[in-house]
Amino acid sequence: MASQSTHEYVAILDAGSQFGKVIDRRVRELQVETQILPLDTPVAVLKQDPNLKGVIISGGPSSVTEKGAPQLCEGFFDLGKPILGICYGMQLLAVAYGANVKGGATREDGQDDVTLKPDVELFAGLATQEPVLLTHNDSVTDVAAPLDVIATSSLGIVAGIRHTSLPYYGLQFHPEVELTVHGKVIFKNFLTICGCSFSFTMEDREEVALRLIKERTANDQKVLCLASGGVDSTICAVLLLKALGPERVVCIHIDHGFMRLDESRQVIAALKDAGVHVHLINAADDFAQATTEMPAKGGRAAYQTKKLCETTDPEEKRTIIGNTFMAICDKTIKELHLDVDNLLLAQGTLRPDLIESGSAYASKVADAIKTHHNDTAIVRELRNAGKIIEPLCDYHKDEVRELGKRLGVPAHLVERQPFPGPGLAIRTLCTDGTPHRDTNFERTEETVKKTISERAPALVAQGVTSCLLPIRTVGVQGDGRTYAYAAAVALGRLPLAEEWQALMRLAKDIPKSSHAINRVVYAFGAPLKESPQTVTKTLLCPAVMDQLREADDIVNRTLQKHHLVRALSQVPVVLIPVGFEKLRPTV
Repeated sequence: MASQSTHEYVAILDAGSQFGKVIDRRVRELQVETQILPLDTPVAVLKQDPNLKGVIISGGPSSVTEKGAPQLCEGFFDLGKPILGICYGMQLLAVAYGANVKGGATREDGQDDVTLKPDVELFAGLATQEPVLLTHNDSVTDVAAPLDVIATSSLGIVAGIRHTSLPYYGLQFHPEVELTVHGKVIFKNFLTICGCSFSFTMEDREEVALRLIKERTANDQKVLCLASGGVDSTICAVLLLKALGPERVVCIHIDHGFMRLDESRQVIAALKDAGVHVHLINAADDFAQATTEMPAKGGRAAYQTKKLCETTDPEEKRTIIGNTFMAICDKTIKELHLDVDNLLLAQGTLRPDLIESGSAYASKVADAIKTHHNDTAIVRELRNAGKIIEPLCDYHKDEVRELGKRLGVPAHLVERQPFPGPGLAIRTLCTDGTPHRDTNFERTEETVKKTISERAPALVAQGVTSCLLPIRTVGVQGDGRTYAYAAAVALGRLPLAEEWQALMRLAKDIPKSSHAINRVVYAFGAPLKESPQTVTKTLLCPAVMDQLREADDIVNRTLQKHHLVRALSQVPVVLIPVGFEKLRPTV
């Protein structure tokens, strides 16, 4: 459990949601401190903390009807303080007061308009119908006193409940995500119900971060900082320099061969402008030839991977890159004659990195979506040994930008679009050239066409075409990781404004219609006559990287020309091994 706060705070009980730290972010945006605690935190511990104002129970990938599903501690609802249960959290509230939870024939995945009961304090300031994100299979039924229903979905499924005499609320939808358009209003209403003073500021956060850095380095350790040039690592370096001074902070920039065009030179120059001296390490060959051991998992024995330049597995790529970063750090420590016993490794790791990795550090029950290069098994071992310092590990991206502005970091660095540490390596979908077509491929493709016909007749009249791509992409559905098909739609021309809106609705409807699809893309160019029959063998080789690097540069120069770098949060350029018109990958 986290240490007791000296500020008033709201506890977030973690049931394993991939959105758990987004809840954390939303509450902190409203200047209320949060602590993320295990789902089974004893109610006695919560009751005795005078600074606790209320509790939010997150969603999770489990079903409350499963044997061994995560549970609240016994007697939890004797707490008396305000409670908000989200998704799985609502279902725990429902079951505790006699309602039932059943697996539904219809899964709700995507944005929906829910109907809200008027005069509910949690919904103050909202319309009677609100767009929200639903992502669940189980549904609450048979709601009776002391609970009542306060929201229903368009399918008539219970989307919100409350206790009639205690400040306990449950929402089947996710108020923390952007697709719940007025979710922040719901959180503010709940925090008002909790009696929060909304006084936890970024100034407090900066002071805490500086104090923690000094406490972690109390024995005069030096810190080796990995500076990629991205927002996170740059602000991490500046924060370390402010806390410790330049004589105790050594910054290195590792060029792994997957940087954007001229990226390393620009990074070194930009960091120099920010007052950060950086050692450049050219390690492209080391990464290309690197291999690593993948751990045993799901009945599969541990095994040694192929070289990074030969593997096609996305998890292998991420793990190799993360472990090779650590190997290069070891090599650099020796070359710079640093005392390894009196040295900490600094990373610009954020909370979302840990969430998506399913890290026990962030959540004991979260499903792993993808391994982050800065949260591999080796990094976790170093973290457990006390050799890692991560000053930003409790921050989200927007908070890091705000912190950077307070620290005086130049605006062009603070406002950079996100670029992953592994670079273009993880923006390349690799394959050995074998199309992915399971026994349900044709049926899934027909489902896509049927959904378009039923949900978008105006697009059909304009000649919209579609197909299923014979590749798989990583996604999140129902708080769990999915590795599923991508569907493509096309009009053979640039869509009109109203057509983009219809296409956006299709992007939500198609994954609802078929759970074998987790992504919908728009294909520019000619209409799609049929599903691509072949895929192009694509590996992390220089020719492939050069093609993606060139395309990425074109996109970024276009964004700069039209002053869109700050207007758009990010525009990732991805190479997929599918060619619609000729046998070469598509960007």
